[in-house]
Amino acid sequence: MKIKPTNEAGGVIVELGPTETQMPEGTAFRLKKILVPVDFSACSNKALQYAQPFAKQFGADLILLYVVEPYLPVPEMTTVDWDLIASRMREGGEAELAKIKATVPPEISATTELRVGTPAVEVVRAAKDLDADLIIISTHGRTGLAHVFLGSTAERIVRHASCPVLVVREREHEFV
Repeated sequence: MKIKPTNEAGGVIVELGPTETQMPEGTAFRLKKILVPVDFSACSNKALQYAQPFAKQFGADLILLYVVEPYLPVPEMTTVDWDLIASRMREGGEAELAKIKATVPPEISATTELRVGTPAVEVVRAAKDLDADLIIISTHGRTGLAHVFLGSTAERIVRHASCPVLVVREREHEFV
């Protein structure tokens, strides 16, 4: 496989050899918008580290997405002000998104998006709503019972996303 840049910013042409049949020869693709879901963990910061060179190389915009997962009140906790908690979670999320956005080099266009809901559902919905060309997401790579009980948000996103998804593992090698 050979990858060559096109004359348009952010475009590439992938040329496959005679035995490579997964993409038609001469297929060009562009990345204009890269969605990076974050949860403010070191693991999601790694996904952002991967996303920045992609955005730079393709001239793409980064969309940093944080999903506030609402908690459903249980009868024993009826005295808790859930609206106040949700409001504070949104405010905290927006503040953390602003901090992360400030770490993105100025030559890379980055915006933030905050949504409320189930993370996997909202990431898939955001990718479609925002017309993302690629999602770069991190995973902790849990196995065994941890995977069974906690599930995998990244796995659900891969299954349902309307665009390609690059999954970055927590213990992946670093860029050189």
